[in-house]
Amino acid sequence: MRYEHIRQEAYEANMQLPRLGLVLFTFGNVSAADRSQGLFAIKPSGVPYDQLSPASMVIIDFDGKTVEGDLRPSSDTQTHAVLYKHWTAINGIVHTHSVYATAWAQAQRDIPIYGTTHADHNTVDIPCAPPMEDSMIEGDYEYQTGFQIMNCFAERKLDYREVEMILVGNHAPFTWGKTAAKAVYNSAVLETVAQMAMHTEQINPNAPRLKEALIKKHWERKHGPDAYYGQ
Repeated sequence: MRYEHIRQEAYEANMQLPRLGLVLFTFGNVSAADRSQGLFAIKPSGVPYDQLSPASMVIIDFDGKTVEGDLRPSSDTQTHAVLYKHWTAINGIVHTHSVYATAWAQAQRDIPIYGTTHADHNTVDIPCAPPMEDSMIEGDYEYQTGFQIMNCFAERKLDYREVEMILVGNHAPFTWGKTAAKAVYNSAVLETVAQMAMHTEQINPNAPRLKEALIKKHWERKHGPDAYYGQ
């Protein structure tokens, strides 16, 4: 089977989404890229997870054109293609409509950094991109979603290699990483942090943001030059 390595990687990553409770029915998709070939494999559109196989993954180039595959690729394929083409350090992308992260996206709110679980993975609030402008909606919607994400990072001066997740306003979350498996991990972390933040605000609507000393400590012990944290 051609492109077996990225088909297999994309298949395994996609199968994690229902196991982790991140998708319902056929919601969501994962892609896995091979930068040496300028291609990625992505879940086909509308196919139930229990009917997926490595062979059913569709091969796409970074311009969003289908290279190989008998099935229609995910409706979010163009978003993945835009991000791969412009953000050259990522090799896996996940899009879900997981409940808690999507709720924050629908509320058009960043997820505040309230606790150390969040700080283990980000030193900033998880950004929520503003809802898409009408002119972009009326164009190539999925293609423009990629620029909606990148524009948010540019405006906030965020580095996609450090902040590997975003909420798309009124829509849902996207995550990415150096591998498809890492992108799935980030998606699960985002959903957990979103749930924790919601409950934090329910318990204490005036809960304070995590203080900078704890943010720095928790980030550096997991990601710094002398990192030692692994649980």
